[in-house]
Amino acid sequence: MINHLDGKLIAKHPTHLVIECAGVGYMVHISLFTYTKISDSERCKVYTHLSIKEDAHTLFGFFDEEERQLFRHLISVSGIGANTARMMLSSLSPTEIQQAIVNGNAAVLQNIKGIGAKTALRAIIELKDKLGKASGMVATTTNLSFNKTKEEALVALTTLGFVKNSAEKVIDQIVRRNGDGITVEQLIKEALKAL
Repeated sequence: MINHLDGKLIAKHPTHLVIECAGVGYMVHISLFTYTKISDSERCKVYTHLSIKEDAHTLFGFFDEEERQLFRHLISVSGIGANTARMMLSSLSPTEIQQAIVNGNAAVLQNIKGIGAKTALRAIIELKDKLGKASGMVATTTNLSFNKTKEEALVALTTLGFVKNSAEKVIDQIVRRNGDGITVEQLIKEALKAL
């Protein structure tokens, strides 16, 4: 296993780096988060994860160990592969991903390309406790139950045939008017009147 690479930065692109170590050039796939954090200086250090499949050995690089650890947590979830995890880390910062998972905010995760409702919920169920303990983040019960209320209302409305984006906008408007204390039933009834 290659733990990290520390060498000369040959090339830097939004999706990958080329780092030369002891005369060998390594192509390392990175997230946009890592791309923005790594300076353009000649010397570069990245923490790595080697993904081995039947047809390819792919090296992923990370700015710090925390990002790599989050990547490893994400790929442990069924339905999230290495490229999807990299897409997640390119769409949101590691802190934003952790907060979304710990607080049970599936909507934030679903905004990422390649993450559907089932995968988002699976990530929350499987990683909430692990990430909460590791990062010291504590989910606020009101936030968690409130996000669940919004999610349930959205699922109900899309099941009834309403377009997800329209339903989401209406739900957000109703919540702004009525506050966090609204029940799922009230939210659905109000949304049906507005749609």
